[in-house]
Amino acid sequence: MSEEGPVVCILSGGLDSVCTAAYMAKEKKYPIYMITFMYGQRAATREVRQAKRFAKLLCALEHQIIDVRFMKQLYGKTNSLTSTTLSLTKDFDYSIVVPVRNAIFITIAAAWAMSIQAKMVAYGAHSDDANYPDCRPDFIKSMANLINLAEEDGIRLGLREKISIWSPVLVGIDKTDLLKIGYRILGDQIFASWSCYSGGVAGKRGSILHCGACESCINRKTAINRAGIKDKTHYANNCE
Repeated sequence: MSEEGPVVCILSGGLDSVCTAAYMAKEKKYPIYMITFMYGQRAATREVRQAKRFAKLLCALEHQIIDVRFMKQLYGKTNSLTSTTLSLTKDFDYSIVVPVRNAIFITIAAAWAMSIQAKMVAYGAHSDDANYPDCRPDFIKSMANLINLAEEDGIRLGLREKISIWSPVLVGIDKTDLLKIGYRILGDQIFASWSCYSGGVAGKRGSILHCGACESCINRKTAINRAGIKDKTHYANNCE
């Protein structure tokens, strides 16, 4: 991990990205810029709202919200995170793998990082994300090489900073350990993060609840339980 310089954190508003950003901002004490993407996902409204909340809470120097909703058109009916014609599964299924999503996000984040002389892009991939090709160490290392090759002349001339890419998976951190890090820094505020693949389920008095049944909600419940933390997330399937 780089020892100095600003960091661009990819912040979805979900548990993993929030905990990663908190670690960078509060424990590593890096100057933090944050970037959030709307790619046509069902949960965009909730994710962006919570991303804004945590960007403010973690004192981001700037928070960019990038509209790439054309991606939904490209994916058509092949991906359940962007197409409401497909069901959201409770177990892992390849329909929830958004094609090359992290490659796109990291590339855009790196373009911004180089423009503001940041030295690192960080995102929340952890060791429990093994089902996702764009969350693996080999992918991360390859992306770093590719991005720096794309700007090798600027780097050589001193006009650009060489970029590193960091995520918890590179040091063997799993979702539960990442959650513990985030909880130590943010306490119960982590429960304001949004993990649900759906846009939420209407609850009482106008509240919006996690569905509690999709693969992401289940992974959230499991990690919180393993961490020994009382889960204060409101799930629809708990009738809260």
